[in-house]
Amino acid sequence: MGVVMGRRKREGLPISGWINVDKPIGITSAVCVNSVRRATNAAKLGHAGTLDPGASGILPIALGEATKTMPFIVGAQKHYSFTVNWGALRDTDDAQGQILECSDQRPTKKDIEEVLPSFIGEIEQVPPKYSAIKVNGRRAYSLARSGLNVDLEARKISIFSFELLETIDDNRSRFSVISGKGAYMRGLARDLAYSLGTLGYLSDLRRNSVGPFSESNAISLEKIEKLGHSAAASPILLPIETALDGIPALDLTVNEATKLRNGQAIPVLRHDDRVQIEAVGDGGVVLAIESKTPVALVRVDGIQIRPVRVLNL
Repeated sequence: MGVVMGRRKREGLPISGWINVDKPIGITSAVCVNSVRRATNAAKLGHAGTLDPGASGILPIALGEATKTMPFIVGAQKHYSFTVNWGALRDTDDAQGQILECSDQRPTKKDIEEVLPSFIGEIEQVPPKYSAIKVNGRRAYSLARSGLNVDLEARKISIFSFELLETIDDNRSRFSVISGKGAYMRGLARDLAYSLGTLGYLSDLRRNSVGPFSESNAISLEKIEKLGHSAAASPILLPIETALDGIPALDLTVNEATKLRNGQAIPVLRHDDRVQIEAVGDGGVVLAIESKTPVALVRVDGIQIRPVRVLNL
């Protein structure tokens, strides 16, 4: 006779919103999520974009229904600052790795400023071998650590800004980058050095912002832990809509909101709605709101609005 296993009830509180963590150096993104979980006792959490243990900065953590808006943050523009150390190539492309090769060549400020424009726009980048990209079902970093050859294909990435902030000394330069999804700053440091006829690796990486999440609304893990369960009721819990900055919003009647919550489509009847919808075009995503409460992420389908993700608030 078989044993029927009951589904375990999710433990924790139904807290929904965003906490913008300023991740310290030396811990993983997963450790940050677990710290927020312990402090808030939230039932459901996730982070939008991994930061390496050696990096610091903005790590937005979604709680509850906010996890449904995470794709908007994962794909958002990111602002980084980092140091390139000239004259050495490391296997990880950052300061944690082993030195593979050295070069006596050092670029001048003029040399650097002349090549930076070639990195602006849509460019191709081969990700670092020590990255989380999957190769035949295994993470690239796992293969590299096992001593296996890792051959990653170049991918298209978008770089919107690449600026030289300062020349620290002959061996180090500090940079600022605004990038799109999937860009590795370690790879950018490596490729910049190659283009200057030398070798280089990244250090002191900091993520200054991810979309609407910036240093101005970030909070340290230490403060979150001190707040404990009161964190969920404090101003540090940002609304779900924070992740949807710039997405058009439609006001619904109570009846329309009820239909969307039940998974039903609603017609686009009001003139103001049509104006909003035209801004994103057919297939664009819109946030549906009823009395200031987010109801669903919806997609325009001809003259109807269909729910994509219902927000159970």
